[in-house]
Amino acid sequence: MHTTPEAPAHRPATTITIPVEGMTCSACQARVQTALEQEPGVDRAAVNVMLANATVRFDPARLSPERLVEVIQATGYGAELPVPDRSVIDEQSARDEAQQEEYRELKGKAIVTGVLGVIAMILSMPLMTAGNTGHGTDPFMGWAVRRLNPLVQALLPWLANVSHQQLSWTLLVLTVVVMAWTGRHFYVRAWIAFRHHSADMNTLVAVGTGAAFLYSLMATVTPGVFTSRGLTPDSYYEAVVLIIAFILAGNALEARAKRNTTAALRSLARLQPPTARVLRDGAERDLAVEAVHSGDEVIIRPGERIAVDGEVIWGESNADEAMLTGESLPVAKHVGDRVIGGTINGTGALRIRATTLGADSVLARIVQLMRDAQGARAPIQRLADRISGVFVPVVISIAIVTFVAWYLAAEQAPAVRAFAASVAVLIIACPCAMGLAVPTAVMVATGKGAAFGILIKGGEALQRSGDVDTIVLDKTGTVTEGAPAVTDVLLVPGGAVSESELFRLAGALERSSQHPLATAIVRAAEDRGIVLPAVEQFQSITGKGITGVVDGHAVVVGTAVLLADWGIPVAPLVEAADALAARGRTMICVAVNGAFAGVLAVADPVRSSTPAAIARLRALGLEVVLLTGDQRATAEAVAREIGLARVVAGVLPEGKVTEIERLQAAGRVVAMVGDGINDAPALARADIGIAMGGGTDVAVDAADIVLMRPDLGGVADAIALSRRTMRTMHQNLFWAFGYNVIGIPIAAGVLYPSTGILLSPILASAAMALSSVSVVSNSLRLRRWNPTNR
Repeated sequence: MHTTPEAPAHRPATTITIPVEGMTCSACQARVQTALEQEPGVDRAAVNVMLANATVRFDPARLSPERLVEVIQATGYGAELPVPDRSVIDEQSARDEAQQEEYRELKGKAIVTGVLGVIAMILSMPLMTAGNTGHGTDPFMGWAVRRLNPLVQALLPWLANVSHQQLSWTLLVLTVVVMAWTGRHFYVRAWIAFRHHSADMNTLVAVGTGAAFLYSLMATVTPGVFTSRGLTPDSYYEAVVLIIAFILAGNALEARAKRNTTAALRSLARLQPPTARVLRDGAERDLAVEAVHSGDEVIIRPGERIAVDGEVIWGESNADEAMLTGESLPVAKHVGDRVIGGTINGTGALRIRATTLGADSVLARIVQLMRDAQGARAPIQRLADRISGVFVPVVISIAIVTFVAWYLAAEQAPAVRAFAASVAVLIIACPCAMGLAVPTAVMVATGKGAAFGILIKGGEALQRSGDVDTIVLDKTGTVTEGAPAVTDVLLVPGGAVSESELFRLAGALERSSQHPLATAIVRAAEDRGIVLPAVEQFQSITGKGITGVVDGHAVVVGTAVLLADWGIPVAPLVEAADALAARGRTMICVAVNGAFAGVLAVADPVRSSTPAAIARLRALGLEVVLLTGDQRATAEAVAREIGLARVVAGVLPEGKVTEIERLQAAGRVVAMVGDGINDAPALARADIGIAMGGGTDVAVDAADIVLMRPDLGGVADAIALSRRTMRTMHQNLFWAFGYNVIGIPIAAGVLYPSTGILLSPILASAAMALSSVSVVSNSLRLRRWNPTNR
């Protein structure tokens, strides 16, 4: 009998983040990304030069993580699998240390090379004043000779007695030291790129400075080759050293600035205390946080940072959760309340039971979300990637054309002028700024958003949020508090029952009820410090209310119909009760000993911050729609209270998706705001899904943005931050592209025929270094962003 082999079970796609070493510019990033995306089995890849990693989503049935590492290594860059069993907080700490070490190394090399560059310039002075025609066309070195040579002659008179041959050989040795030590990585990485048939920023630096060095070497070793052709044996040793010094200085400043872009993430990672005071076997023990188990009792003293997530089992205090949720006011903590690891305990001592730990803790999930967000690419990055893919070969071609044009057209020292101009073109054309323009802005913006309790899941969500023109709001738990509460109390004029007595009797009866509104009345009584007595002869009447005896008083709590059944008129408060009902309140009537005592109005109250948040959304030019499954009367009452005119009521979850699709079909870009649970389908269908995380539910998968605070003002903050970030990205790309569009022609010498201006290779290196720093610095301006009218 023939049998068909059983098909292998489908394995879901897996995502892995692989550290990548050696990337320096957008051309590097584009090469690694292209190689990964072309590998069969890779669904999606996002390579980030800022984070020095590659996040790859792949099919584990078709290829392994080891194969992904091999693909990256085949492009010429270092790669290794992430360290297993390392927490995201430990990973962030390791990355911070690596960034700090990189900055220290670059800073040290830049300082040493800068000092050697000054020495090289001083040693070159006698050579320049001896009729060196090449440097005579260099505006920077021409200025240096005119301004500094008299000072050098006065301070170092013996320098004039040193032969030019000795000076040239000394400069040769000094330059070799610089190229072999502080600048070695430029040439090693350029060679690796060449072996892999590609080119990047290191290629431009290596070719430019390498050509200058070889030219100078020939002038030193075989000067006759130049003099026999009527040329001065010109050398550019000081230019090579100063170019490397400027580029290293720019790289150091760039590393420092890039480190600042992750300041918010670094601050979050440092919130995790290293130890926790755990109660075990009746004794307090200080244990590493990693050694705490779920269910352990952890003791938190006043003023301490809470070590782990947990539930309060003893004590009362308040917690400063500002770093995680953006909430500036301390949050009260009582028995049964949740606390978040990394927040700061107030003045009271607490004992908590540990709940979520390690990678499942709120802090770890926030750090992971931010790392994922900062590694994700914004759609606008594709423009820079397309240009970077062909940028370096185009620049080398321009440098060759520049050399030929100058060699053919220059009347004086054509070879020297052609050489200087082509080197300037190679040096000034650095693609680093293009590679940094978008990711730096994404990193700073996501970090800034987190500081205000807004977790943005990546560059695409950040960019898309700025295009939103319609905000759809769920009602329960989004516009409202999400829990019923007593909003109004009406007492019968001249009645014998006071407000506190009304709550005492009704609360005692409702404590035995299972109705959802009963909780609101019991909570209101307890909040007033009222002790609820026992109930006798309790009876529940389905759909109408409850009855019973409390402290010898016959109490009836329920609808007006129930009181009518008992022959108790409610006429004294009919008009006032109808007015409250029109505002969406549910009326609960109370009678004591056969007499009407009063009415308790219960509703899901609108959050106090909601009306102001709606006003801010409108001020941003957004249309706001209330979308709810509640009955229309209640929805319209809430809409009037918050100042909304457009209401869609009585819809099921599927109906919410349909309404969003209808808005999208009309050309609207829609953001859906909900609680992230019942609204998951609508959140996923909207262009941007925004979930009210409430400070603990930070992993709402369906949402693009999670608000850590239950405050709609965070929606306005997110939209405003997105728009500000997009302006910054456009500015960065404009200056990155504009820098090369303007700088390369000037370096090639287009201004020389009309103005006599040529760009020195040394000045070109300084301009190149500053271009990247300017882009990162512009992104860092987002750190000063602050939402208004919060």
